[in-house]
Amino acid sequence: MAGIELKSVEKWYGDAQVIKGVDLAVEEGEFVIFVGPSGCGKSTLLRMIAGLEETSRGQIVIGGRDATAEPPAERGLAMVFQSYALYPHMSVRENMGFSLKSAGAPKEEILAKVDEAARVLKLEPLLERRPKDLSGGQRQRVAIGRSIVRDPTAFLFDEPLSNLDAALRVEMRYEIAKLHQALGATMIYVTHDQVEAMTLADRIVVLEAGRISQVGSPRELYERPGNLFVAQFIGSPKMNVMAADIEGLHLADPMPPATRHVGIRPEHITLTAPGAGQLDGTVDVLEYLGADTYVIVDCGAAGKLTVRAIGSTDLTPGAPCGLAFEPLHVHAFDAEGLALR
Repeated sequence: MAGIELKSVEKWYGDAQVIKGVDLAVEEGEFVIFVGPSGCGKSTLLRMIAGLEETSRGQIVIGGRDATAEPPAERGLAMVFQSYALYPHMSVRENMGFSLKSAGAPKEEILAKVDEAARVLKLEPLLERRPKDLSGGQRQRVAIGRSIVRDPTAFLFDEPLSNLDAALRVEMRYEIAKLHQALGATMIYVTHDQVEAMTLADRIVVLEAGRISQVGSPRELYERPGNLFVAQFIGSPKMNVMAADIEGLHLADPMPPATRHVGIRPEHITLTAPGAGQLDGTVDVLEYLGADTYVIVDCGAAGKLTVRAIGSTDLTPGAPCGLAFEPLHVHAFDAEGLALR
């Protein structure tokens, strides 16, 4: 295992700068996830760490040594991609041991390492099968196992679950979480799915336009977003945000003087009778999900706000209602979008 540190890392393609001075320290054994919208630079940054993209400026330090100019093979990292890239004519055992065989490792060593990886990933009954006989989740586990046998200093994952259906993604999230617990290895994981980020990460790195917008634990980012971008990117449904001075908004507590926007998450709003809360509106759409119902309320100048109601609700589209905000959970942002409370 090894820690990884990025020092003022930049990436330029001609005159276009896509990574803009990133500083980050990933501790040994930590699970860090890069998230952000498409085009924010998360996969480029991961590939720079792997050595698959050249670093234009700055330093990449792996295990205490400057690895900025090292080729990928010398960095001691293992990378798992979206595509499984398994050899169709080889068995699971042969696929997992191929890199060791290519490096000239003794047969006994290959056998022992493949068996251990298969045990960790629960692949023992599948070792003699070919990739065509496996499910998508099983193929992804084989691809991960191929990385484990190399005993890397850290694992890099580039959206490894994006090709799986919803049920398999849930299953593989669990498998990857258990894998990190079992190995205690340093892991950096790229995803656009914030549910993966929230459920797997020790820390999340939110990227926006090639810069780090905020770094923190899932709970820190959810409860104390540092800016409007993070507030609305982390959380599903996203935080409701409205102008602080709109007509009809009556907050229970005074906001800081510089407040220009206020935000509140759907679960921190209670549906009331009109006039009994901080804002009034009209029910627009109901999204029934079983355990919860998302009530989308048209609040005029404040826009459409989402309310999370436990279970079901008797409200119907077109019904008037009031929205009561929990005072301790109202967020304030200044004109630049920075959090004030």
